[in-house]
Amino acid sequence: MTKELIPWQTLSEAYAFLGNSLLAPMSQTSAVGLDPAFWRAFPDFDDAGVSDAISGCVRYAEGAVARAEEGGNIVQDASVEYTKLFIGPPSPSAAPWETMYRSDTNIGFGEATFQMKALLKAAGLEVKNENHQYEDHMGIELLYLSELCRRRAAQEADAADDAETEPGVRIDATGEPTGSAEAAEPTDSVAKVSSIDPASDASVFTFIETHPLSWVDAFRARIAEEFPEGYFVGLAGLIAAILRFHVRSIAR
Repeated sequence: MTKELIPWQTLSEAYAFLGNSLLAPMSQTSAVGLDPAFWRAFPDFDDAGVSDAISGCVRYAEGAVARAEEGGNIVQDASVEYTKLFIGPPSPSAAPWETMYRSDTNIGFGEATFQMKALLKAAGLEVKNENHQYEDHMGIELLYLSELCRRRAAQEADAADDAETEPGVRIDATGEPTGSAEAAEPTDSVAKVSSIDPASDASVFTFIETHPLSWVDAFRARIAEEFPEGYFVGLAGLIAAILRFHVRSIAR
């Protein structure tokens, strides 16, 4: 896969779903992750690792459907799992903050938090959530990455549109060219890109390797210790697989 074929918009949507799934229990969001059909339609990016991870999610969802048919409350089960893993009490079994995996500290606010604060600010983003999560929460890191992918997809779409338009000539509402190359000026709708674009190949690659990919395996391992057959161990495995696919795609 070449860089030009990286599916930025699809990656954005995948990261958004995965990130949001880690920020609130299923009882407060959507139960779509318990539907086998949802996972069968989930993008695998033609990647074996991602496909295998999705297969695990399908198997969990099929088992959940069977339990529901027997009278089980599968949304409640997933929500209880979420609470034990990421909230507590007394403390989360699988802390969802990067800081907790960079050292042996039990303090949730650390260098990774400051780094994420700076990245979010530089991108013009702000964390607003009822639970007041630290910025280095895995869910927030994935939502930040989702936004970078969305911006990159928009940039490539704009570039494709520009390539179809004669340089320096504006197109009015009727589709007719007006003015001349010399007279054309940038309009307010044209995005001003800083010298360091957070959605560039280099920036996205560095972010993934430095932040979510650097601790997702340890995060998944802690989930597996508590709920080896649960919903979130499969979700974390899928996150890891997509992150690896993404960095490989950029590196090619």
